Amino acid sequence: MTVRLLHTADWQLGRGFSGIGGDAAALLREARFEAVRRLARLAAEHEVAAVLVAGDVFDGNQVADATIHRALQAMSGFQGPWVLLPGNHDAHLAECVWTRLERLGPPGNLHIAARPEPMALADGRLVVLPAPLTARRTPDDLSSWMDTAETPAAALRIGLAHGAVLGRLPAGADADNPIAADRAERARLDYLALGDWHGTLEIDRRCWYAGTPEPDRFPANDPGNALLVELDGPGSPPRVTRLPVAGYRWLTLELREADAATVDRRLGELADAPRTLLSLRLSGSAGLAERAAVDAACERWAARLCHLVIDDGDLVTLPEASAGGLPDDGGPIGAVARRLAERGRAGEADAAMALRLLWAELERMPPA
Repeated sequence: MTVRLLHTADWQLGRGFSGIGGDAAALLREARFEAVRRLARLAAEHEVAAVLVAGDVFDGNQVADATIHRALQAMSGFQGPWVLLPGNHDAHLAECVWTRLERLGPPGNLHIAARPEPMALADGRLVVLPAPLTARRTPDDLSSWMDTAETPAAALRIGLAHGAVLGRLPAGADADNPIAADRAERARLDYLALGDWHGTLEIDRRCWYAGTPEPDRFPANDPGNALLVELDGPGSPPRVTRLPVAGYRWLTLELREADAATVDRRLGELADAPRTLLSLRLSGSAGLAERAAVDAACERWAARLCHLVIDDGDLVTLPEASAGGLPDDGGPIGAVARRLAERGRAGEADAAMALRLLWAELERMPPA
C-alpha cells in the first residue's frame, strides 16, 4: 500500500525581515503562517501519513509565545502527525522554544523530534530517524547514527535532518552541520528529508531538500514548494512531486540601457505586483531629464509592488546629453550644476545624485 508524506522545512516563523521597511515586513511575517495553513490543507487533500518538517520551524528560540500559539493554530487544519525537527535557528537546548512548546501542551498529533531515536508512525508502517540539532553549529554529522539504527523490516526508513550535504551545495554553504552525501544509501533509507537549503533541490532520488515554502530572498533556487513523497514499500524508489505553496514572489530583473518607458513596460508585465518583491538592476546612460523620468517611474512602481530594491550603480547620468544641457540661470544655480557635473564625471556618486535632485526640483518649479 502506498504511503504518502509531505516534506517541508525552513518555515522560520517569527522572522523579523529587518531589511524590509513599512507594511511589507508585516505582510511577509503573516505570509509564513498562511503558508503553514496551505501546507495543512495540502496534507489533508493528499491524505498523507505524516508531515515532516526538516528543521527551522521557528526563526529562533526567543520567538514570542504568540508565535507558538499561531503556529499551532495554522497546523490545526491537518489532524494527522506533524513531525517537527529542531534546526540551527531553533536548536533543542536546555531551555528553548521546544521546551516552551511542551509546557504549553501541544496537541497529540504534534511530535517534536528532539532526540536521535526511531519514531514509529502510521501504525508502524514507517519509522522516522531524526537528527535534531542541539546547537546552532556543529562540525559533526549528526545523521550518522541512522546507519546502525534498527527498524522493522516491513517498515519504511525515513531520515529527517537539517544541514549541508557535503560537496553538493555552493562553496561556503557546507561549513557547519555537515551531512554525508551518501547518507541515504549508507543508512538504507527509503527517503531522506532535508532542511537548511532554502530552495528545492534533489541530491539523489532518495534525498531532497524541500526548501522554504515561503521565499525570503532573491536568489532563484526554486523556493516556495513542499514535496509530496509517495513510497510503495521498503526499497521502492520514491516518487517526489513539487507542490507550489508560496504566496509571494521574489524576482530579479536587469534592464540594460534603461529608460522610463522600458521600466514601465517591463514592470507592467509582472503579474500580481502587490505580492511581488523585486530586485531591479539598471544600467546604461541617460541625460538628466530621462534619468529623472526613470526615477519617477521607479517611485511609482515602489508604491505598487510589495517591495522594490533598486541597484542603479551602472546607470550613468550624462548631463551633456540632456535637452538644453545643464540647468543654467546665469547665476548660482548654473554654477552649482556645473560643479556637480564636473565632480560626477570624476566618479563622485554623491555629486551625480545631487545634480539629479537639483534637476528634479527645477522641473517641479512653476515657470517664472
